[in-house]
Amino acid sequence: MVQIIKDMDEFSRFLKAAGCKLVVVEFSAKWCGPCKRIYPLVHVRNFYSFNLKAMSLQYQNVMFANVDVDDSKELAQTYHIRSVPTFQMFKQTQKVTLFSRLKRAICCYGNGFMSKPIFEFCGADAQKLEAKIQELM
Repeated sequence: MVQIIKDMDEFSRFLKAAGCKLVVVEFSAKWCGPCKRIYPLVHVRNFYSFNLKAMSLQYQNVMFANVDVDDSKELAQTYHIRSVPTFQMFKQTQKVTLFSRLKRAICCYGNGFMSKPIFEFCGADAQKLEAKIQELM
């Protein structure tokens, strides 16, 4: 199941309750077409219409949350949401980042650090979301 998050306190409690599990947070909006397309692939609509492809059912060891950016403007601003849907991943209450994922190993390409984030992406690409979940579990 997907937990609907309304405010910062609720979000903090949800992340703490997840412990060591991967948390996938979907920032979306009711009016967003791509959000509507990916909804059934992430969420279970109701008890009687289980979508067997719903990732929230398929990945029982991953916790899923949804934040409506219009209802939770503070969360959207805090997590720098610029477009919807945006998916961010968390572990142990912290956003999964390049350095946490690689255990702070030095990863350099040319003159700078590798800057491609692995903790979030925008868009309704279900295959990309599933690949990211599998990578971070």
